[in-house]
Amino acid sequence: MKRTVYTLSVLLAGCLWGFMGLFRRRMGDMGFDSFGVILVRCAVAALCFGLSIALRDASCFKLRPRDLWCFLGSGFCSLLFFSFCYFQAMQLMSLSAAAILLYTSPCFVLIMSALVFKDRLTGRKLFAMLLAVCGCAFVSGIIGSNTKLGPAGVFYGLGAGFGYALYSIFGKLAMRRGYSSSTVNFYSCAFAALGAGLIWGFRAPFSIMLSSAENFVFCVLAGIMSCFLPYLLYTFGLSGIEAGRASIVASIEPVVATLVGVWLFGERLTLYTLLGIVLVLTAIVLTETGDRQVCPKR
Repeated sequence: MKRTVYTLSVLLAGCLWGFMGLFRRRMGDMGFDSFGVILVRCAVAALCFGLSIALRDASCFKLRPRDLWCFLGSGFCSLLFFSFCYFQAMQLMSLSAAAILLYTSPCFVLIMSALVFKDRLTGRKLFAMLLAVCGCAFVSGIIGSNTKLGPAGVFYGLGAGFGYALYSIFGKLAMRRGYSSSTVNFYSCAFAALGAGLIWGFRAPFSIMLSSAENFVFCVLAGIMSCFLPYLLYTFGLSGIEAGRASIVASIEPVVATLVGVWLFGERLTLYTLLGIVLVLTAIVLTETGDRQVCPKR
């Protein structure tokens, strides 16, 4: 029962991430570029995590200097790097192509988890990973369309998948060192926002955000719904299930994103899309009905 709660937490995180495109489109209409979206989302999420820690247990702000690399990794190497690569990929190829390359992340997570955490690389996990990646390919339209991928787009897309996978690894490493999921999330989002601001500038994004009450409310809502809550849920799930298993369960994201596109933007639901949804859901069921062993905590 306990593991089911962790799995459902990751599943819900993936569902919330599926609405990211909705928030991205609306913020684009406000005048945000891709990098402004990264800065605002992460800054709002960091503030929410910081307030939560301050109200519940301020000791969670404490970091041991020798562990700082974990949070620099999850913030700069994962959140910031993944977001940059993902947005670059979206400029060089179709959104669907960028999405499927992003969801090569379960492959990276399973391999890195086996090397770093000694997680068992079972046939069931590998099969579920294959189903999830194929399902995402069908959902995104890579299979069943004439989509062509250029080398630069593939490079950035795979970089996004690798950076996305690193969050599971660095987050798990930090929690095994005794840090709470709230601590991991706060410093990860804070470092990602800081890095985005230092590289691309703080002024323009916050000027747009503060230009009207409507913009401010929507940006706060975007930060909470597409960053704060999903990362809160995902890192909680990581505390109880293997990183590889969590990455496969989170592949529900492109399924939700596709359904949002169909319901809200009138995008077409094809037979390939339905097949992809079935494959992704099958992969998630396989991961949940497999080995019930929970990751040991050190």
